[in-house]
Amino acid sequence: MTFQPRMTSSVEGITLLDKLRWRRWNGVIADVWHVACAAGARGHYVSQDARLFVVLEREGARSDVQLSADGSSGKVQRAPHRMSFVPAEMPIWSRIDEPVRVRHLDLHFHAPTLSERLGEDLAGGRLATPRLDFLDPRIFTLAQLIADECTGPDRHHDLYGDGLTLALFIDLLQLGRGRPAGEAAPRATLSARQLKRVTDFIEANCTRNIRLHELAELTGLSQSYFSHAFKAATGVPPHQWHMKVRLRKVQDLLAARDLPLTQIASVAGFTDQAHLTRAFRRLTGSTPAAWRRAHCR
Repeated sequence: MTFQPRMTSSVEGITLLDKLRWRRWNGVIADVWHVACAAGARGHYVSQDARLFVVLEREGARSDVQLSADGSSGKVQRAPHRMSFVPAEMPIWSRIDEPVRVRHLDLHFHAPTLSERLGEDLAGGRLATPRLDFLDPRIFTLAQLIADECTGPDRHHDLYGDGLTLALFIDLLQLGRGRPAGEAAPRATLSARQLKRVTDFIEANCTRNIRLHELAELTGLSQSYFSHAFKAATGVPPHQWHMKVRLRKVQDLLAARDLPLTQIASVAGFTDQAHLTRAFRRLTGSTPAAWRRAHCR
């Protein structure tokens, strides 16, 4: 699925000076804006994805763009190249006291894609922690190069932008810092809530075919990352878990009712009795008929 940034905003006193320039890479979308802000200009923004706001250039005022999480005014560093990291769903307000022209870069991060690329669950922790109005020369250098890829006439190969955005993201979240040499990165996993949501869904729908994308969507993860995370949490792939749940349903039907195997196969979602028998024998080592004789005397 193609990543599209999802943001709602309202602005007052802010005018776009040049057309928006943007690029899309694997899990990141970069926007370069050049705007004129009148005295008293303001804005309100809410994004469904985490993002980084970087001031590239500022002209015409001693004051600067003030960002806050509650709409209040506060002191702001009067220094070039300030930046702010805003988590997903966090409302942010901007205010400008004096007329100023600002050129800035917005980077929108798609957490499921970046989780898969890095092999780490980024659903919480650092990705949920705001950092407003900070300075970081290394991140700014990467931001400049990314902005050049959006606006320059000669673009590099997409892998160049992929590398820049991933390096910036790793630096921004300080991923991997402090891990001893030779220690493996954390394995993909699911939270207890995510795992329960998936297993409950499988229990409720065990008699039909369940697609991997249905389970991944329940967790907000990509199919590949979800599959690895589910196996790490349960010890088996999702389809094997599903089959075990389906066969427990078969065992309940075998024990509770004197139903013919053809009917049980149909109720449990198997194509026919032969399909049921093969699956049952593979997981239990016995046929349905033999299991019924041994357990339903």
